Amino acid sequence: MLAALAGLSTPLAAQSGGKTGGLTGGLAFTVGGGWQVQALEFGYARVVRGGPFTVVALTGRLGEFSDQGAIYAGTRGVLFGASLSARTPMAHLADVGSETSTARVGLDLTLEGTGYLAGNTPLADVGSHWGAASFLPGLRYGDPNGSQFALLFGPTVFFGQVTVVRPFLGIRFEAPLARR
Repeated sequence: MLAALAGLSTPLAAQSGGKTGGLTGGLAFTVGGGWQVQALEFGYARVVRGGPFTVVALTGRLGEFSDQGAIYAGTRGVLFGASLSARTPMAHLADVGSETSTARVGLDLTLEGTGYLAGNTPLADVGSHWGAASFLPGLRYGDPNGSQFALLFGPTVFFGQVTVVRPFLGIRFEAPLARR
């Protein structure tokens, strides 16, 4: 029993500063132009060493198109997407909390590429499949070696039959995976 207790009380990799990867999820919105894309996203984020980026993430999106002008029944079409993103280190702004439980607030930058497939799309000028590139400055809050929340806002460029630029709003949550 003592050996089992010692094994269970060992710090997890995520708690000891050895964060290597985790799960990420959130909401993704593109707004403007009458129709907005609303999507849930879920994926895996991995810490990388060296270079200008510290985190790389692969996520999947499932969403819908919503008519911003409709009061009732404004949903039309469904979309699927896969994103690959890279994030810079967080520029530390402030610490929040007590000495034993401190969370950081900071800014970072995420570059993201996404491929989309859509059914019954109202974006006739873009088409039923397109790519997007996003430049997303973000405000991040949380434990540097634990769970974090982020609010991202920036331009996204859709590359389809025509090129369209729209604002992107993302709300994301990351939780580390505990591994030895």
